[in-house]
Amino acid sequence: MLPERIVIIGLGQTGLSCVRYCLERGRRPLVMDTRARPPGAEQLPPGIDCRFGALDAASLLAADLIVASPGVPLATPEVRQAQAAGVEIVGDVELFLRECRAPVIAITGSNGKSTVTTLVGEMAAEAGLAVGVGGNIGTPALDLLAGPLELAVLELSSFQLETTPGLAALAATVLNISEDHLDRYDSLAHYRDTKLGIYRGAGLCVYNREDDQTRPPAGSPAVGFGLDAQEYGRIEQGGELWLSRHGEPVLPVSALRILGAHNQLNALAAMALADRAGIPRQAQLAVLRRFGGLPHRCQFVAEKNGVRWLNDSKATNVGATLAAIAGVAEAVPGRLWLIAGGQGKGQDFGPLKPLLERRIAGMACFGQDRAALLRLGGNTREVADLAGAVAWCAERAAPGDWVLFAPACASLDMYPNYQARGDHFMALVEAL
Repeated sequence: MLPERIVIIGLGQTGLSCVRYCLERGRRPLVMDTRARPPGAEQLPPGIDCRFGALDAASLLAADLIVASPGVPLATPEVRQAQAAGVEIVGDVELFLRECRAPVIAITGSNGKSTVTTLVGEMAAEAGLAVGVGGNIGTPALDLLAGPLELAVLELSSFQLETTPGLAALAATVLNISEDHLDRYDSLAHYRDTKLGIYRGAGLCVYNREDDQTRPPAGSPAVGFGLDAQEYGRIEQGGELWLSRHGEPVLPVSALRILGAHNQLNALAAMALADRAGIPRQAQLAVLRRFGGLPHRCQFVAEKNGVRWLNDSKATNVGATLAAIAGVAEAVPGRLWLIAGGQGKGQDFGPLKPLLERRIAGMACFGQDRAALLRLGGNTREVADLAGAVAWCAERAAPGDWVLFAPACASLDMYPNYQARGDHFMALVEAL
């Protein structure tokens, strides 16, 4: 049962789902947001007490329960003060877990979360299960409680894991770790340790053999996926590569519609999670054969004047951009051009430098942290905005070349989200 005095910090879709959840259970929460006009405020039911523009420390200290949205750092002084005073602070996912009776598959990682979450959800649906897919993707977790639920598949960000102490998933995975959100975490180790919290209490920990940072604590029930022949892996048979399980061929890599080694790893992780959930292999393979990827993730936009344009606006960190380049590099018949820029979130862009020297013909740089990108090499060019970047690449790319928009940065300096940024890029390309 929920306590009487509940404060919800942060509105948006997650905050609104928390308000609905409380009202349905007879509790009328107080809603706070540091923004003067938070998104979703117009959707609040009449009679909800709201405090916008700043956090009210006195109300937080008087609360029995604080539900913090993922975008609210626990290090916020008013939140930290309430926590020190003994006020319980949780997130929406924790509330979901306290009521959900279905097994949970939990997925995190710096990159690939949404792809693997979608794959596992579609595999469960293909098998006829009543599956709910949500969390950091699409539907807020609490809204999944509205329908029948035999399996919950949750994408979880590091922010969500901070406020989800009760997670004990049927299976959990950390797909990979690369620098991200270092404007919120004081080090890569801090960020990694937060991600690894997903393994706490898990029935099976699914880790990436290609990335030692994803390994669970010693003694945990675990299985790995990777590009070798072990466990969930890859073998060669009949002159072609196959996805495999314990050395047995499962599906030829050529049957996948999603390209690149990083997507082969995503498929293997999804298979391991689906096996733990009891999803039949036939359903898994049906989904792997038809799944063409998600919007804004190495998405083919158009071919203009013999040049192919790809939208990977979801590449909001360096690791994602490296994966995107690796995924397409072998298929490019000509030169590869890169568009990058936005909010760098304190990342080191250095890992891109060797690719600029060897593989990238040129990189157009825009946005808040473009100066750091420009310093990576002599084949970079500063442009005012995304339109300028598209125009610069269009002037230089020749038939057979590909242009990849994989920004390595967040979008919030110029766009409300990565989707809006990707939509703008596609519109600019279509107008060429």
